[in-house]
Amino acid sequence: MTTRIAFVFAGGGSLGAVEVGMLRELVQARVMPDLVVGASAGAINAAFFAGAPDARGVAALQALWCNIRRRDVMPVSIASLLRVLVLHQEHLVHNGALRRLLEQALPYRRIEDAQLALHVVASERVTGGEVVLSGGPVVDAVLASTAIPGVFPPVAIGGRELVDGGVCSNTPIAAAVRLGATDIIVLPAGFACALRSPPRGLVGQTLHALSLVVARQLVQDIERFASQVRIRVVPALCPLEVSSYDYRHCAALIERAAGTTRSWLKDGGLQAAPTPGPLVFHTH
Repeated sequence: MTTRIAFVFAGGGSLGAVEVGMLRELVQARVMPDLVVGASAGAINAAFFAGAPDARGVAALQALWCNIRRRDVMPVSIASLLRVLVLHQEHLVHNGALRRLLEQALPYRRIEDAQLALHVVASERVTGGEVVLSGGPVVDAVLASTAIPGVFPPVAIGGRELVDGGVCSNTPIAAAVRLGATDIIVLPAGFACALRSPPRGLVGQTLHALSLVVARQLVQDIERFASQVRIRVVPALCPLEVSSYDYRHCAALIERAAGTTRSWLKDGGLQAAPTPGPLVFHTH
């Protein structure tokens, strides 16, 4: 059977920066995929890497994360709160800021034009069913996959209203299996296992809750698919005190994840049995 390697990028808000450090070391070690699958924040990383799947492309993605600010992604303001409270707007933040960021930074316009086969996972708004986007405008696909319900507006694609991929599958191993992957390398964002208090604000608490769901789902999917395909999970950071709504520490997270991944590769992580490690629920 022909080997098909998939990189699967999980969601996790600002903790998506962790995946860049992992990706940098995998590329340095010449571990390259045949396809990439991403959901939520992981869709951003998957889309950028698919457009430039080499060290230079990863460096550009790292620069993006190191310079990103919360207002570049989620410009929450008093005006946006008033629109929700007074005008009964169904979402807190418009996606215009994120759209501009993606349009300026992505080097291609349609998913089909990526250098690697790219698959972006979103969710159908009403049913929560999984929707895998393998063609069409890449910015729209990523916006749909990152459209946290109640925070961002849904994105209409193909006559369907789509929301965050985390609703159905924030670590889309199942999608990678259906797409024909025989070997799956999961890049998890992890979760803030060492937070001393809950994140402040509605969005912060929502993102933190989603990151916890992601970790639990990944553990379940490893058990579910381990007998069908070869799965390897790059170690998540632990202990981790950074909220998934805090974009101030991206550079440090990238370097820390790179160091952890480098050690994992050196110790034969790609040949070892899959283990969720610090993704299993725990506290400090």
